[in-house]
Amino acid sequence: MIEVESFLALGDSFTEGMEDELAPDGRHRGWADRVAAALAAQQPGLRYGNLAVRGRLLDQVIAEQLPVALELRPDLVSFHAGPNDVLRPGTDLPALAARYDDAVARLTGAGSTVVLFTAIQRAGGTSRFADRLADRFAAFNAGVRATAARHGALLVDVGVVRALYDRRMWHEDRLHLAPQGHRRVAAAVLETLGVRDPELLGGEPEWWRGHLLAVRRPPRHRRVAADLRWVTRHLSPWVGRRLRGVSSGDGVSCKRPALLPVER
Repeated sequence: MIEVESFLALGDSFTEGMEDELAPDGRHRGWADRVAAALAAQQPGLRYGNLAVRGRLLDQVIAEQLPVALELRPDLVSFHAGPNDVLRPGTDLPALAARYDDAVARLTGAGSTVVLFTAIQRAGGTSRFADRLADRFAAFNAGVRATAARHGALLVDVGVVRALYDRRMWHEDRLHLAPQGHRRVAAAVLETLGVRDPELLGGEPEWWRGHLLAVRRPPRHRRVAADLRWVTRHLSPWVGRRLRGVSSGDGVSCKRPALLPVER
């Protein structure tokens, strides 16, 4: 297991922990909080910070969060940014990959162990729109894998884990992981760091790759009704924010702006 005395998480809603269970402070817990708690159980005194803010684009993470990481020089840095850019149809994916690669180079060059993630390519969708989006995420993920290999970063390759495509792993907005999804990502990260204790992983090694028990597919009219609710409650507001040039993260501050001991 990698020896870690300090852990800093950078990124967007994925790392902020959106739609996981609520912590005592009223913020969503998320996989990063779960990882920090598990690491602290083995390494008392671990200090943990989380700079991630929902809705952040890659360039915003680079401008707002990367300088803090370079100043604090934590032992371990997780970096997840770019998927919000991929969701925007006009994004130049090769240019995005180049900026992503440069950011990772700066982090590894500062001496931190860096953990990267491929983006989960599907949230259970099977439409042509979902297919096109999955193709864009596959291209983004290829760049992430190349960057990890180029700069010696650790890679949590959840992008093609089929179990995570199950819609039950996702919040009803089809954009953020549900608690079950956050638990599985946390286990994947811990295994990447060398943790093998089932108590800390939440199960035996590799459990997070396992599929949920199959359930009967709802009848078509219920699927259509669910899609309509999703459009009304989630897709339309998301599109509206894009058109107005606003973000769900406007006015939101990160939940752990400094490296602080993990309460156990």
